[in-house]
Amino acid sequence: MTLPRSLQARLALSLGALLTVLWIAAASVTALILRHEMDEVFDSALQETAQRLLPLAVVDIVGRDEDGVTQHLGAIRSHDEFFTYIVRDAEGRILLQSHAADPAVFPAYDGPGFRRTATHRLFSDEAVQGTVRITVAEPLDHRADVAREIQMGLGLPLLVVVPLALLCIVLAVRASLAPLRRFRGQLEARTARDLSPVPGEGIPSEIAPVAVTLNGLLARLKATFEAERSFAANAAHELRTPLAGAIAQAQRLQTETRDPAAAARAGEIEATLKRLTRLSERLMQLARAEGGQLRLNHSADLRPIARIVVEDIARTCAPGRIVLTLPPAPVMSDLDPDAFGILCRNLVDNAVRHGAKTAPVEVTLTPGGQLIVANDGPVLPPETLTRLTARFERADASTDGSGLGLAIVAAIADRIDSPLVLRSPRPGAPSGFEASVTLPGADAGKAPGVAKPGQPG
Repeated sequence: MTLPRSLQARLALSLGALLTVLWIAAASVTALILRHEMDEVFDSALQETAQRLLPLAVVDIVGRDEDGVTQHLGAIRSHDEFFTYIVRDAEGRILLQSHAADPAVFPAYDGPGFRRTATHRLFSDEAVQGTVRITVAEPLDHRADVAREIQMGLGLPLLVVVPLALLCIVLAVRASLAPLRRFRGQLEARTARDLSPVPGEGIPSEIAPVAVTLNGLLARLKATFEAERSFAANAAHELRTPLAGAIAQAQRLQTETRDPAAAARAGEIEATLKRLTRLSERLMQLARAEGGQLRLNHSADLRPIARIVVEDIARTCAPGRIVLTLPPAPVMSDLDPDAFGILCRNLVDNAVRHGAKTAPVEVTLTPGGQLIVANDGPVLPPETLTRLTARFERADASTDGSGLGLAIVAAIADRIDSPLVLRSPRPGAPSGFEASVTLPGADAGKAPGVAKPGQPG
């Protein structure tokens, strides 16, 4: 038999089965002991009956006028006669018998003491030098009926007690394993990025080492991830100064050289260094998105941040191309303003770089806290949408970009438990692309429930 996988079910089943077997065994042993004691009591009653009747029978027989006459005692009232008896003389003639006695049941007299036949238990005794002999018989069926009643009296309560005991065992096991269920629930409720220690108060000592080992593993994983994110952020930060110096040297070389070919190569070096600078900035943002605290204990209006980000991108990269729509009322959210700025900047920068150059980029922050960025352009097939949140993935390999923009947005959206929804074509249009994120702490829940796809980088 295969045991259930649940520890609670195993304990309840094993304890319940063991208790049931023990109680049945105890009831059986008790029944055997009671049967033995009952036989002793019945034998004592059988012997006492014979010894009480024998003197009375002697008096009755000795006072008779005629010898050898059988006398039947009449029944005073109808009743079950468990004990029957006959009184015989030395020649075996029946002198006296009870009204229900059957002479065929009584074997020939062979001395005082107990005897047993196939149907009866008998006791015999004698008086007057063996001339008056009495034999009292009790049907074995009577003893068997009494034994069955005793067994029923022992067994029937088990039908009530055993289920109640099993229920108590289940409840006791369930209560004892409650700390384990809480521990499991805390693990199940965690997100993939929550590596903090799991509280293990009240866990049984046999399971406590498992919790300690698990928390140690989580601590090592957290330290490893923190080291990776710290390395990426520090490396990107340390690259800023040498990259800026290298760009300045490339620009100086362009202005000082008189060789057109050298000036062109210096321009290519400058462009490459600028791309490397953007990549280092994206790596810093990715480290911030994956490792920093994104939710605060207070809320702030997100409209000024969206306005500053859009104006900065419009001034440096896309003059006159971005259309910003903000609600008149504040849009409150507990999302870290820096994280919202990173999210908004990457979505808008992605739309500017990959959208049609002649069409505007529409940026909308709804009163419900939904940020929507849409641009015109060719329709992206579903298989492209499903892979665009991967790092260093771009919808068009020929376009400029690091391939990290929407990966950063997806990381932030995942940590705030809000899916990044991508559509192509954009709603209400035959072409284009739209990305939307519902921000926490606002009147969320108004975004369409679309499964989380990939995104363009």
